[in-house]
Amino acid sequence: MLKIYNSLNRAKQKFVPLTPGIVKLYVCGMTVYDYCHLGHARVLVVFDMVVRWLKTIGFNITYVRNITDIDDKIIQRALDNNESIETLTDRFIRAMEEDAAALGVARPSHEPRATQYVESMVSMIETLVAKGLAYHAGNGDVYFSVHKFPGYGKLSGKSLEDLRAGERVDIDRDKNDPLDFVLWKAAKPGEPCWDSPGGKGRPGWHIECSAMGEQFLGEHFDIHGGGQDLQFPHHENEIAQSEGAHDHPFVNYWMHNGFVRVDNEKMSKSLGNFFTVREILKRYQPEVVRYFILRAHYRSPLNYSDQHLNDAKNALDRLYTALKGHDISNAKIDWKDDQAQSFMSAMNDDFNTPEAIAVLFDIASDVNKSGSIQKAALLKQLGDVLGLLQQNPQDYLQQRIAAADETLFSPEKIEQIILQRLNGRKAGNYAEADMLREKLFDAGIILEDGPQGTTWRRQ
Repeated sequence: MLKIYNSLNRAKQKFVPLTPGIVKLYVCGMTVYDYCHLGHARVLVVFDMVVRWLKTIGFNITYVRNITDIDDKIIQRALDNNESIETLTDRFIRAMEEDAAALGVARPSHEPRATQYVESMVSMIETLVAKGLAYHAGNGDVYFSVHKFPGYGKLSGKSLEDLRAGERVDIDRDKNDPLDFVLWKAAKPGEPCWDSPGGKGRPGWHIECSAMGEQFLGEHFDIHGGGQDLQFPHHENEIAQSEGAHDHPFVNYWMHNGFVRVDNEKMSKSLGNFFTVREILKRYQPEVVRYFILRAHYRSPLNYSDQHLNDAKNALDRLYTALKGHDISNAKIDWKDDQAQSFMSAMNDDFNTPEAIAVLFDIASDVNKSGSIQKAALLKQLGDVLGLLQQNPQDYLQQRIAAADETLFSPEKIEQIILQRLNGRKAGNYAEADMLREKLFDAGIILEDGPQGTTWRRQ
């Protein structure tokens, strides 16, 4: 039985969907004004893993991951670049899709853009105004009255008293309360705007997900996910908006993945300590990056360093090495197998990928000891569940990242040296053969002699 850590209740809970056999999942996606960094990649990979497991254990999934394509940062970046907002956001949406595909992340069921659902946002705002939970301010903005929603703070565990104690003096005199948050921003000269009963403007950030979640999944759905940084105020505000509008629960299970850290600080664009996915993929294979993300539990901090990525590469190499030489293309998982059961238990325990990956290494060890095709097949298929071990083992082990680096040996050159070494050994010139092996080893290429001949892989 699957258990999920529910941020709302701060405990693992048995997962029971609203409709048997069906899961409705919403995840906050990217704000598209720049390239995705590793923190964004973690969200993409983590919830791709969640969807894969839910499907594996028999659920039908409707997965919505939104795109924020209008906000202050997008407007400013378009001005800085002297380009239209549409040109900017289209470019970075394409980049995000390319990064996600490289990391083995499947497309969600729906990927709505905020600008396409402004009408739904306006409708929800007017409902909140009509119920007295929101108000039109003198500056033309519309704000949510936080103190009028009794449950505010239940997700983050923050009380209004604590929030006010930590609140700086707010210079926005149009708000009734410094804690009130904006639902609608009045139009400014030169900015994109839409019509609303209160005048032209554009939606605030928080209202987007409430409206789009309702549009695709209904007023009440199963799981809402995102990064830990969104728990407050974004997800807290979503609850206030949606439950305030409809007078019933919004989401049953809230999931939040942990931060990616660099030198013990959160990786973020605002701190300037981020690494884009594209930069990382110039040095590491995409599957290594995916493995690096999944080998940590999704709720734990993920510490970025070259050493950690190198360790991830070496670990993934070991799994692929165990698969090398086995024809297992049509295998299916035998869930009665003890190791498969251990894998399932780990994944059903709040998606415990570290324990699940440990099972993969146990199976790989068995394969190396026994040469069992059945165990190799199990390793491959359980890896598939996590989006790992997707390549032909030999292709993976021989893959080169820095293809433009002419100092690296090409596959053709390596095969020539292997043949030269073989001829040297046949002629009894073992010193030359050893020299050639060392030459390749120094270049990061490992030769492995076996009954079927000599194969190679990159270190």
